[in-house]
Amino acid sequence: MTSNGTDAPVTVGIDLGTQSVRVVLVEEDGAEVSSGSAPLTSERSDEVRHEQDPESWWEAVGEAAREATKDLGGRPVDGLAICSTSGTILLADKEGRPLTPAIMYNDGRAAKEAETAQEVGHELWDSLGYKISGSYALPRLLWLLEHGFGEGASRMMHQADFVASRLAGEPVGTDWSHALKTGWDLVNERWPEGVMEHLGVPVGLLPPVVRPGTDLGEVSARAAEHTGIPAGTPIRAGMTDSCAAQIAAGALEPGRWNSVLGTTLALKGVAPKLLRDPAGVVYCHRHPDGGWLPGGASSTGAGVIPEMFPDADLQALNGEAEKRGPSSAVFYPLATKGERFPFSAPEARSFWEGEPEDEVDRYRAVLEGVAFVERLCFAHLDSLGAEVSGPVSSTGGGARSRLWSQIRADVLGMPVIVPRSSEGSVGMAILARAGSGPVAETATSMSGTKWEFEPEGSNGGLAENFERLADAFVERGFIHEDLAHRARLDG
Repeated sequence: MTSNGTDAPVTVGIDLGTQSVRVVLVEEDGAEVSSGSAPLTSERSDEVRHEQDPESWWEAVGEAAREATKDLGGRPVDGLAICSTSGTILLADKEGRPLTPAIMYNDGRAAKEAETAQEVGHELWDSLGYKISGSYALPRLLWLLEHGFGEGASRMMHQADFVASRLAGEPVGTDWSHALKTGWDLVNERWPEGVMEHLGVPVGLLPPVVRPGTDLGEVSARAAEHTGIPAGTPIRAGMTDSCAAQIAAGALEPGRWNSVLGTTLALKGVAPKLLRDPAGVVYCHRHPDGGWLPGGASSTGAGVIPEMFPDADLQALNGEAEKRGPSSAVFYPLATKGERFPFSAPEARSFWEGEPEDEVDRYRAVLEGVAFVERLCFAHLDSLGAEVSGPVSSTGGGARSRLWSQIRADVLGMPVIVPRSSEGSVGMAILARAGSGPVAETATSMSGTKWEFEPEGSNGGLAENFERLADAFVERGFIHEDLAHRARLDG
């Protein structure tokens, strides 16, 4: 299939999610030519275990890619890149065949191993500005090795590495974005051999690490037959899913941020220097162009909405809530127990301050609550020295609500932009286009704006509701008064 009657080259972006794989073909101006998707399934044997079959990723990539490329014809493909969930790993043999199921990013079985990894490498992690938790890949690797799964293994692979290796027909390296949660030293650009030796991890088991956008290999003839992607297409190192969304949004310059408002809320921005967070709730990826990509993920977000309003017409609720002023009650919208950002509180649960008047008031309180947490996140980032002048690109399912975007612009006090695309797959197509060149420049030329929301001035009701929530956090010991003061809407 050709767009506008041209034979201009396209690039391919592949997004390996939890529930599906998405593949897109994108032109030089950022326009999407075609796409395909395929579902994924998980195995959850108990409350903490979450696994997937790596072979199912490859089958899904084939199905989605064949759909996306079915009308490609002879149109040239200049490259591809892959994003995947951060912290998902498996062990493979020397040919890249999986020896274990994939242990997913939110699998909780390695809590003790996380404590061990943090204790052993605390000096390194402190220098890098983060703490090892159960969401990291390194504790999962320790668990696999401690339970005898390392026998015969030649390579630990991240989710994206496995698919890239299948495309190339042989094991390939990884990027420094996926390698972060496996313990890669982002400052000195090496695997920390001393820490790994102390933990019992053979350094030879860890993949080579390169800058995102670096050529890893080419699509093999066998993989071309499976996917429809032409043989010889350059395979370029990708990034994790949140970084991919940031690229798609074009938020790659200091001051600009990307908020992924999905089931949970994730923020990512740009900083010239590494931010070190004593609280351990912010960590930094490396920017492919130099500098850093600080961010964090809250456990609040849109995940509470289907649970609280299972049979509601959300479009109608939005319309009614748009006619209202600020909610009469304040809600902290946690879908599950535990908070990660702007503070770490494993035992935190959702709570109300006051009683909503009706269903519309209750719905609006959810939207406001997420916006208030987002403002606290930015206040915490500001306290670490990050530039938070804006604008904020809003991506994820929550960005479809114009009301929510306007509330967030009013609460944050800066413009909220909904980009033309927020797909991680599109971000990878942009990275594939940039290759070893400047990613920010390429993203700026390929991304576009769908909607823009300016703050509508001071709103006493929103300021009052924010202070009610901030005071409740202080009373519960979640935050200090200085952060609450820094974040005040009239501050």
